[in-house]
Amino acid sequence: MNKVFGSAREALEGVVANGQTIAVGGFGLCGIPEALIAALRDSGARELTCISNNAGVDDFGLGQLLQTRQIRKMIASYVGENKEFARQYLAGELELEFTPQGTLAEKLRAGGAGIPAFFTRTGVGTIVADGKEIREFDGQQYVMERSLVPDVSLVHAHTADRSGNLVFRKTARNFNPNVAMAGKVTIVEVENLVDVGALDPDEIHLPGIYVHRIVVNASPEKRIEQRTTRPA
Repeated sequence: MNKVFGSAREALEGVVANGQTIAVGGFGLCGIPEALIAALRDSGARELTCISNNAGVDDFGLGQLLQTRQIRKMIASYVGENKEFARQYLAGELELEFTPQGTLAEKLRAGGAGIPAFFTRTGVGTIVADGKEIREFDGQQYVMERSLVPDVSLVHAHTADRSGNLVFRKTARNFNPNVAMAGKVTIVEVENLVDVGALDPDEIHLPGIYVHRIVVNASPEKRIEQRTTRPA
């Protein structure tokens, strides 16, 4: 099966629809699938629930979809750096499900592993646990968290072969492997595409069984939210 598509727009065709739950890899703006996010914006899909560590900045990353009002709900662990996000949330125009960062990562990992729920001590005694089952194990209270299985996952990787085996680069790995594992359909944006057999099996970070579609973006912008430098 050919997993490689000619553009991000083509990779989303027949997959993205109104009302879906879409998970997006990245941490801040590091490791985000820039071309796929732009193509999702251009697709016009609306009423989306987006799962991501954060919502980008006002004019980049998922912030672009907030500007076009395509996101109905965010499931995230951090929502700073984005004034439009704050405006929509405070105005009651955007639903937000705050999730501790480690819990969010595990909800995605568990979804990819076929585990429907798990127990964690994180959030016990706080609003995070409101309305959730609490159970005691070995004298400690734990809150039950449901796993996440998005309709579509959009991820970024440094290199892929044509079967979808992925290699991530340094901190740009972040949430991307868990997001890729969790999606019913996973689309990956890569900087480099190589033939099958070119990757050392010991260097592969995520096997191609999790990847359904691939698109090449050889020169992503890789913007930094806040660049701090010392005087020359």
